[in-house]
Amino acid sequence: MTFTVQDAVSLARTAHEGQVDKSGKPYIGHPLRVMAAMTDDRGRMAAVLHDVVEDTDVTADDLRAAGCPAEVVDAVIALSHLGGEPQEDYLRRVAANPLAVRVKRADIADNSSPHRLADLDEPTRLRLTEKYRRAVALLDGLAPAVPPA
Repeated sequence: MTFTVQDAVSLARTAHEGQVDKSGKPYIGHPLRVMAAMTDDRGRMAAVLHDVVEDTDVTADDLRAAGCPAEVVDAVIALSHLGGEPQEDYLRRVAANPLAVRVKRADIADNSSPHRLADLDEPTRLRLTEKYRRAVALLDGLAPAVPPA
């Protein structure tokens, strides 16, 4: 049986059930929006799963056991920010995985969208705007954006 994008979506929905984002909306909306920015199935899978290892009880071994492709699991691992890990180290790990870079850029774009930031209080909005600006600058230095072919 082949692991599909729909399998990844179902796994992410179950894993993120009950979680809400900073504005109180169901968290699953974020990975689904990141997934919508991807143009291929591996990208869609990695995007919708990008926070499950970091933010839920799902492990990389669980993803492998579910039949998730190794390339996708590797990207999800790269995208999982470890507790206490400096941002530079985290983004260096992301930059080493081309699939993770594509997902991280879409993740930052969604997290920093004016529509999403508008739902937050001003101090949080300012803090996150700076966090994402810095993340893009670091990522650009490590893995320069490549224009679409």
